Amino acid sequence: MSQSKKRGGRPAGGGPFGGGPHGPMMPAQKAKDFKGTFNRLTRYLRPHSGKLFTVLLAAILSTVFSIISPKILGEATTILFKGIMSGTGVDFAAIQEIMLWLAGLYVVSSLFAYLQQYVMAGVAQRTVYDLRKEVNEKLNRLPLKYFDARTHGETLSRVTNDMDNISSTLQQSLTQMITSVVTLVGVIIMMLTISPVLTLIVILTLPFSVIVTMMVAKRSQKHFAAQQKHLGQLNGHVEEMYTGHKVVKAFGREDQSIAEFDQVNEKLFDAGWRAQFISGSIMPLMSFIGNIGYVIIAVVGGILVTKRSIEIGDIQAFIQYSRQFTQPITQLANIANVIQSTIASAERVFEVLDEEEEVSEEAAPKKLSNPRGEVRFEHVNFGYEEDKLLIEDMNIDVLPGQTVAIVGPTGAGKTTLVNLLMRFYELSGGQITIDHIDIKKMTRSDLRSMFGMVLQDTWLFNGTIRDNIAYGKAGVSDKEIVQAAEAAHADHFIRTLPDGYDTILNEEASNISQGQKQLLTIARAILADPAILILDEATSSVDTRTELYIQKAMNRLMEGRTSFVIAHRLSTIRDADLILVMNQGSIIEQGTHEELLEQKGFYADLYNSQFSAGQEAG
Repeated sequence: MSQSKKRGGRPAGGGPFGGGPHGPMMPAQKAKDFKGTFNRLTRYLRPHSGKLFTVLLAAILSTVFSIISPKILGEATTILFKGIMSGTGVDFAAIQEIMLWLAGLYVVSSLFAYLQQYVMAGVAQRTVYDLRKEVNEKLNRLPLKYFDARTHGETLSRVTNDMDNISSTLQQSLTQMITSVVTLVGVIIMMLTISPVLTLIVILTLPFSVIVTMMVAKRSQKHFAAQQKHLGQLNGHVEEMYTGHKVVKAFGREDQSIAEFDQVNEKLFDAGWRAQFISGSIMPLMSFIGNIGYVIIAVVGGILVTKRSIEIGDIQAFIQYSRQFTQPITQLANIANVIQSTIASAERVFEVLDEEEEVSEEAAPKKLSNPRGEVRFEHVNFGYEEDKLLIEDMNIDVLPGQTVAIVGPTGAGKTTLVNLLMRFYELSGGQITIDHIDIKKMTRSDLRSMFGMVLQDTWLFNGTIRDNIAYGKAGVSDKEIVQAAEAAHADHFIRTLPDGYDTILNEEASNISQGQKQLLTIARAILADPAILILDEATSSVDTRTELYIQKAMNRLMEGRTSFVIAHRLSTIRDADLILVMNQGSIIEQGTHEELLEQKGFYADLYNSQFSAGQEAG
């Protein structure tokens, strides 16, 4: 299973089997620098300090009003008990007054709880909005090497799952933590005001609850870890089988696929069952310990009532408080787990924000208003790693309007050359100039606007065919779009589609063929009308007849434009003005097709091997 699939899911602690306030606790991801990351995250909350104070105050008032209620309700019970036992009758007026007070307290408590959630929701969403905006802007400033070194799944996980984890924690767990702490402190105070002896009994049962929770959590964590592992394997298998279902069917591997699914599913079932069973035993054990405490409180409380040391209503209130006592402790234990996971998520987001950015633009950049397309590589050095140069002392002179073909075996550095020209990577030494201006002295957007690209790997987005063609140039008319499609020989197939130019391509554009995708990218390049063209085997995905049409369109498109053509089939670049033969990052030969054949060197061997292979195939 690929790392992207592993990293694509929600972080541990927030999965489908994660516990709520009373649910089983998942093993949390741990941050490398908890304190530093926590302090950094709180800086995003500082602009909202006024609102956070309102949240804190509302949470305290809501909880306090809620905590007082059992004590007041106990007074009603005492009045009722005394009235019956004395034979003088029940003071219903006093009970009615108490009920009204209680109703008022519950309403006020609910209003403060609503205010707390409302304000906190705004703070959480605004904080995550700012953080998400900062990350998005950062991604636009990161160099291409950042994305080359990481899977798409990892980057997406950081900007979606990790960000959602931070959002949900800020919105829910922070307010729950405040409420739990206030409830715990308030309940202890109220119990002490009723009876210090009974309070001691409740507190003595607490260590047993903690020991049981720790023992169960320790045993269940390894099963939760196994469950997450097998869940990731199952997701990866399903994704692979779904995306490659045609290949699976073509090779008749359905039975093996099902068998593998069943095997992983069985492991997931076993790990999930054990994790849920063991962690699910926490609540019955906690209830058992709580019930023992309840019995002791009832017995001791009864004795105190008979001795008239305490009112019967206070016993009722105390029992309610004792029931509330363990709830905030369990919530705080779960919140601590969630916060660990959240800080780990924040750390992953901050890692993106701390990545090295692209070299800053010039303070006073130069701009070519009418680029002619003269390109020069002067003593260019480059390596993906500082101590390992891939290209050394490269010198190329390309005149305006020339077609330059770049050939060589896989890994020779052909695509690297194009990446340097587009300034996707910064040079280790030397310079590249366009019309005698160093590309470092232009803004990246101005530089790249001079280029039109048609790559072997097509890229189309979810939208209409019209929008995809118009992507390369803003404000174009429908007539220009159609003309570009006609020049690329795409107009005919577009009009055969049910909705023509308004046909919506799905996310992977799989509702049209690979060749048709390529035609659309060529139409997009034609419409952009660039000064310099980069073609990476642009006709590799179309049939021979269509290739001839496209080649003619390309020839018209390349007239008067500097063109860089990365070629795999050498027969397509015979007419190039200059052919650069690359091997292991160096240009080992350069010249026209005829000149290179006469040299009987590396290019001649490449060309003759392709020609011979074609003859044998024929």
